[in-house]
Parts: sequence; structure tokens; C-alpha cells
Amino acid sequence: MKLSSAVSKKILKICQEKDISINMLASQCCVTQSTAQSLIDGKSKNPKLLTIIRVCQGLDIPLTEFFNDSLFENIERED
Repeated sequence: MKLSSAVSKKILKICQEKDISINMLASQCCVTQSTAQSLIDGKSKNPKLLTIIRVCQGLDIPLTEFFNDSLFENIERED
């Protein structure tokens, strides 16, 4: 699985669990609406770690919990 796809699926999963919209996600995570949308759509092919950290902080989850998912096993490079 590509990194962008795994990040997208994980963020969507957390948003569904916490009943958070994309607008709310952007606001809580201090990222722009377009950045949040790019992460969700998988258009951000190489999401920055800082952006993922902001998402984790906004969603009140540790970074280790974000990546502790089978989605991130066998990640394919996108370069």
C-alpha cells in the first residue's frame, strides 16, 4: 500500500470513530482545509511528518498510536 493511501485510510478511520468532519479536522489540527482534504483524498503523495504530528495532536492521539496499525505494514515508496 502507498503511504498516502495508508495515511488517508487511518485519518478517515479516526474521524469516523470520533465523528469529526473534514472541516472540524482542519480546525482542530491547525491545518488548512485544502491540506486536510489532500490527506483524506490521498493527493498528498508524501505527507510531511509535521502535518501528521499536527493531525495527531488535533485528534488527541499519540503519534505511535497513529502508526501502530497494519495499514502501515509493507508501505510502498511513492518517489
